[in-house]
Amino acid sequence: MKRINPNYFTRTKWKRKLTLALGTALLAVSLTGYAGKVEAAQPYSSYWYPSTLLEWSPSTDKDAPFNRGTVELKAGRIQGDTINPHAKSEAKVISLASMYPSTSGAPSQGSDKFHTYTFSYWQYVDKLVMWGGSAGEGLIVPPSADVIDAAHKNGVPVFGTVFLPQREHGGKIEWVHDLLQQRDDGSFPVADKLIEAAGYYGFDGWFINQETQGGTTQDAAKMAEFLTYLQNTMAPGMEVIWYDSMVDTGPVAWQGGLTDRNKMFFQNGEQRVSDSMFLDFRWQSNVNSLLNSPGKAQELGRSPYDLYAGIDVEARGYQGNYNWPVLFPSGKEAPVSLGIYRPDWAYNSSETHEEFMEKEQVFWVGQHKNPQNTQLPEGTSPLAWRGIANDIADKSVLTGSEFLTHFNTGNGHMFAINGKVMRDKDWSNRSLQDILPTWRWITETKGDGAALVPSFDFSKSYYGGSSLQVAGSMSQGAATHVKLYKAQLPVQATTEISLIYQDNSNAAKVKIGLAFSDAPDKYEFFELKKWEKTGEQLDWKQGSFRLNQYAGRTITGISLQFEAGAAIDNYSANIGRLAVTQVNDKAKKPGDVTGLQVIENDFRDGIYGDARLSWNAPKKDSDVLYYQIYRVHPDGKYELMGMTGNTVYYVPEMKRLDKEKSTKMAVIPVNRHYEQGKEATVSFDWPEYPQPIAAFEADKTLIAPGETVQFTDLSSEVTEEWSWSFPGGQPEQSSERHPKVTYHEEGTFEVTLVAKNFVGENEVRKQLITVTKEAANGIGNLALGKKAAASSYVNEQEAPAFALDGNAKTKWCAVGEGPHTITVDLGSVHKISEFVIKHAEAGGEPAAFNTRAFTIQLSSDGEHWDNVVSINDNTLGVSKHAIGLTEARYARLQVDKPTQGGDTAARIYEFEVLGLK
Repeated sequence: MKRINPNYFTRTKWKRKLTLALGTALLAVSLTGYAGKVEAAQPYSSYWYPSTLLEWSPSTDKDAPFNRGTVELKAGRIQGDTINPHAKSEAKVISLASMYPSTSGAPSQGSDKFHTYTFSYWQYVDKLVMWGGSAGEGLIVPPSADVIDAAHKNGVPVFGTVFLPQREHGGKIEWVHDLLQQRDDGSFPVADKLIEAAGYYGFDGWFINQETQGGTTQDAAKMAEFLTYLQNTMAPGMEVIWYDSMVDTGPVAWQGGLTDRNKMFFQNGEQRVSDSMFLDFRWQSNVNSLLNSPGKAQELGRSPYDLYAGIDVEARGYQGNYNWPVLFPSGKEAPVSLGIYRPDWAYNSSETHEEFMEKEQVFWVGQHKNPQNTQLPEGTSPLAWRGIANDIADKSVLTGSEFLTHFNTGNGHMFAINGKVMRDKDWSNRSLQDILPTWRWITETKGDGAALVPSFDFSKSYYGGSSLQVAGSMSQGAATHVKLYKAQLPVQATTEISLIYQDNSNAAKVKIGLAFSDAPDKYEFFELKKWEKTGEQLDWKQGSFRLNQYAGRTITGISLQFEAGAAIDNYSANIGRLAVTQVNDKAKKPGDVTGLQVIENDFRDGIYGDARLSWNAPKKDSDVLYYQIYRVHPDGKYELMGMTGNTVYYVPEMKRLDKEKSTKMAVIPVNRHYEQGKEATVSFDWPEYPQPIAAFEADKTLIAPGETVQFTDLSSEVTEEWSWSFPGGQPEQSSERHPKVTYHEEGTFEVTLVAKNFVGENEVRKQLITVTKEAANGIGNLALGKKAAASSYVNEQEAPAFALDGNAKTKWCAVGEGPHTITVDLGSVHKISEFVIKHAEAGGEPAAFNTRAFTIQLSSDGEHWDNVVSINDNTLGVSKHAIGLTEARYARLQVDKPTQGGDTAARIYEFEVLGLK
């Protein structure tokens, strides 16, 4: 194997060559303008109601291009020999997973957050449904681009969700009728739009879940007709999945099996209505319904494995009990396939990413964390969790002529390219996830001592954000064999295996192990040759071995063996790349990117800016795997902003560096062997450097004599000096950024702050601090337990009174069009000094549901209102708002933008009005 081609960042004379590259860049565009002209804004995945889907068009939706998957569904996934004797070969798995915390606010191309649901156990899943939808956000949810890419890369078709919720969760029968509306020619406009969306975004069909009560026989017949229309109109390869809910007479009556009451949504004579059916969880207590289902499917001419018996793991995950003996009887084939509702439990129930990865492994592989060994202790309940690997045979997409992995999980604390860290910030993007090991983990030992322990290491990476680490102590002559991948890779005379790794001992050897189809249980180990040093610090080793003597055989297993020539304490090896390639199959260098432009950008405070980039793929783009997007710093340093397989990319908000006047962005295409092509650049101009905007807050505004107030500067970030004035306080002047001031005398006092920088200064003055002996009697929540009224509320369990009960576990919730209001009568006129609002996150919901924009008003008569607080950009779970002492009897909270995204439901867990008791 030849050494990996150097890139812009590892060449000895990179500065000179980079200057030449910049001078001959394909396109350099400079955009002028100031904040407010355009808003780049983070693009988010789509979500619709039936009526809004009809209005949607990719030509008018500026986020649509960012939501397109770029990876075609990998065909030819293989099952091969099962490694677990209990695993069933015919049963399949469908996963209904919420890939984001909420329907709205799902970023299109990853995020700057490390701890995300980077699901990676694709080998046990045959279909993935991106579960989502809610009455307050939208009912129709396509999978996001990164989910499409990750699933397709692993050979798993992925589906969007059409969710029609139960009435108690905000469902309306009108939405069902909106979905089923028909044209005069019998076609269904919403169905046509569903097909259009799937085709444009590049996913594989829809999961239809109709659980809204109130349906009629006519509605049921129309629904079956709707499904049939989808079935007959969709492009080849698309599928429809039906959820066992509605029955033939219209009501929602979950059957827990295929019955005469729901078969019309599955098969109608020779007409296939849906391709699969997810059977409701009730089969576990009514097993006859499930056991009769295979016979019913055969009567209809369908495979019983098109039926998926659902288990609900959302609440308890692997800590719950499930009727495994019925679904996976010992010594017999499973009657139907398995459906898993909300396996994202492993992520949602975890505080850290380490906890998530631990739970995820136990969930899919079992408590021994070895897919070969899923045996439970004697006496364990047969309903206890044993790991999906116990009953489902793993599958692999390692077919064809080559395979390459960097063990990149799709997230990290940094991003390395060929051993050089090009980004030192957290990130996640499932589109970038590699094909990860089939078996996690199978280790075998030779000699004395315990096996080395494999894991993913986020502190070291050769390419991406992680590597495979194998660590532990080894005695002399000992070896650990780590089985990694199931495969079906034909060996040719030109086939080569290669490895890039680093370790902490010269006394160890690392060999690649291969099993072949003619002896699948026997691994042959290859000591690599042509070792060279690589990486920025030359701290990685790369070697290869030509397999020409094995031509005509087929690789069915890939492993690594670690051998100790001497005793080694605390041995550690990081595998940065493992590959099977063809020495004569050189990936073509990517062609030139053209038309690179900043299509939108937005500035905040004069020192923060984001950008939406767009470009044209090379004319022959078949060999482009990804595009790298860089920010070029004023000193010439390249910072990786992200990677995508798409030809659009959103660059999140960047901070202005060294008062730079313009910022250069670079896009570099990368081929399937991760070799770079020529870069293209584009620049955008920053606005004139701004003078400060002065702002501050006090931790309290109503105090007794002798108390101290903490002032917090909230001036814009460009502030370089602070000048405070506190008449009546001690001290009376301050140049500190966040001063403390004590007030000894009663009265109302003014506070002035002047914020300064080299451009100019800005002043803010407030009559803010009230000092009174009355405060010595205490300041309390005047709204606690008082009478409240609201513009609306979902149900009696989420009525306005629950926002005033002092319990952060209960809430007022309102859905529908806003603004939403809640008004409290304090009973009499009080002196009010502060408000505390506990938003969704304070009650345990996702931060994406925290109220974004709201207004607080006060009134003495309930008719004439004054605005005292106005917030447009809140992100906090608990927000506090001090005001100058104001007399009022009524307080009203008006929710103008209920969430961080598109959800229109207000969620207020507590609205506190603080003042003199």
